[in-house]
Amino acid sequence: MPQRRFMLVVDDAPILRMNAVDMFEDAGLEVLEATDADAAAWLLETHGLKVAALFTDIHMPGSMDGLDLTRVVYKRWPHILPVVTSGRARLCDDEIPDSGRFIDKPYRLSEVVGVIREAF
Repeated sequence: MPQRRFMLVVDDAPILRMNAVDMFEDAGLEVLEATDADAAAWLLETHGLKVAALFTDIHMPGSMDGLDLTRVVYKRWPHILPVVTSGRARLCDDEIPDSGRFIDKPYRLSEVVGVIREAF
């Protein structure tokens, strides 16, 4: 039986996080969610080997923002595909560690799910 693989959604805005979780679950993916990068790092300590993709906002409260989180993920769990989103910052894909991707908010369902499916 294949190992269960998750994606991790990280956003401090409850409605945006809930919408992203619903979007990925509707696409048939199993999802973990966190309110900020610190909570995400804690989840990764337990589930990191089972997580295939990270979908994170950049601007969040806590000791790390989304970009800091992608750097930690790259060092500790290099198999995880990082996908970063923001409505305030604009980045190029090459600014995201580990061949990650940047997607502007508001994002299209088909674009995000297509990128995430690369990790599965």
